[in-house]
Amino acid sequence: MPKPQSWQLNPASYPFNHRAETRFADLDLLGHINNVSMAGLFEHGRGMFNHAIEVERRAPGQRWLIVSVALDYIAEAHFPEHVEIASGILRIGNSSWDIASAAFQGGECKATCITTIVLTDANGPTAIPQDLRGEFERLHVKSA
Repeated sequence: MPKPQSWQLNPASYPFNHRAETRFADLDLLGHINNVSMAGLFEHGRGMFNHAIEVERRAPGQRWLIVSVALDYIAEAHFPEHVEIASGILRIGNSSWDIASAAFQGGECKATCITTIVLTDANGPTAIPQDLRGEFERLHVKSA
């Protein structure tokens, strides 16, 4: 597993933050938030981030698809403490972008997640519109 970069471990590196509630059902036999539940927390945080930046803005016939999700678990997360899912844009390509996210409890990073999304139409990948590209640039993570 690659070691996270220092900026990934700092909540201030991310322009968006969403507080998510943990559930008793999220626990595994060892008493910490299980890996599937952590993936769900990242999914929820990513959904809130996408909603906040109105990523739904697209031309008729276009849709965005998740093509990759990479999670790295750093430390155990516990119930009943909330998890802060911090997110921002890491990379902007021609038709795809990466969302970098991190899960924090008590200010400590518990896991990181990189999600690659591509904008498509009936012919395959299509260019990100300028207005959405501008929004992505505004929400870039503060990497080292």
